[in-house]
Amino acid sequence: MSLLDRRTVLLAPLALAACGFEPVYGPGGSGSALRNRVLVDEPDDRNGYLLTREIEERLGRTSAASFGLAVKIATTEEGLAIDSAGNITRFNLLGAVDFALRDLTTGQIVTSGTVENFTGYSATGTTVATLASAQDAQERLMRILAEQIIARLYAAQIPA
Repeated sequence: MSLLDRRTVLLAPLALAACGFEPVYGPGGSGSALRNRVLVDEPDDRNGYLLTREIEERLGRTSAASFGLAVKIATTEEGLAIDSAGNITRFNLLGAVDFALRDLTTGQIVTSGTVENFTGYSATGTTVATLASAQDAQERLMRILAEQIIARLYAAQIPA
């Protein structure tokens, strides 16, 4: 290992400490503050169920919540590809989620925001295959949006 490589390896932790870097799952990190402490508001449709399932899978289900997470999901579908007969053969499913994490003891909003993303599916084939593709796209989109929400929650300053 060259001298420059050794210096880089030895000085990198100091640089990270100086910039305020703190591991999510380290002592006092936001990952520990949220694990098994977030109650997602009850879903009212399939997308809400899928999003809640993904969030609970990553943060854990709780019986004694400290925080409540409200989500508002909006999805739209756009046709992308049209064949010579005028049939749409490819769709984009766009989704946006407004979220707000609130402290259940004080009622104060700890953090809030909006995440957006999209996924696509093909409509070539039978009606059953198209329906299965659309449902799979919904699941993928809710998984992506849940991951974005959790990343934003981890980046927030969550009181332990």
